[in-house]
Amino acid sequence: MSNLVADVNDLRLRLEWGQPAFTIIDLRDRFTYNHGHITGAISLPLNDLLARAKSSLHPEREIYIYGDNDTQVTTAVKILEYAGFKNVSEIPGGVTAWKTFGGATEGI
Repeated sequence: MSNLVADVNDLRLRLEWGQPAFTIIDLRDRFTYNHGHITGAISLPLNDLLARAKSSLHPEREIYIYGDNDTQVTTAVKILEYAGFKNVSEIPGGVTAWKTFGGATEGI
């Protein structure tokens, strides 16, 4: 299993062009998520990640993950890969990098 790193600019363009065949997961706590997250991202904090992902996401779906720090994101990627998810990638730099590339965000 390998940790893939998403190209933030390519991912942003896919969202803008309405290519919805992927899921973006925000690992941060709900309060932080509510105050600003990547547009279209779902909140799945690390402690709920496996159970909620298994019940709501297909193992073949493309999944992109970001969180508070690289260690948290790497752990989440490994958890999902171990559970059989095949297309899991990190969004390096999280929301900060996303905004740098002009990606849309939403929240309070």
